[in-house]
Amino acid sequence: MAMSDPLGDMLARIRNGQSARKAVVLCPASKQKIAVLDVMQREGFIRGYKVEEQDNNKRVACIELKYDSGEPVIQEMKRVSKPGRRVYRGAQDIPHCRNGLGVTIISTPHGVLADHEARAQNVGGEVLCQVF
Repeated sequence: MAMSDPLGDMLARIRNGQSARKAVVLCPASKQKIAVLDVMQREGFIRGYKVEEQDNNKRVACIELKYDSGEPVIQEMKRVSKPGRRVYRGAQDIPHCRNGLGVTIISTPHGVLADHEARAQNVGGEVLCQVF
């Protein structure tokens, strides 16, 4: 059966991996997931990731989770735009996450960007998720 929310599944895998104190989490890879992981790595929420080919022609993202003094760096992840209810915002209406301490990840015509990058480029788009 097909997955209805692949991005939400990736966020849940990261959340579950951190609660289990895993060093690496595996999830199926796609272009959008890789773009979201790029933003999370740039903002310092994950240590890194790499995409590997499996023997059955499937791509898998190996996500290295980040911890600070044994505690997960990511305290909260929330999916904003869901398959049943898409959320779009203009450049001036992009929400701040925890007064700028967190990051809102947005899919724009210029690619997947963090909220401060989208405001700087004056572009809006679909609000994918918030990470704090």
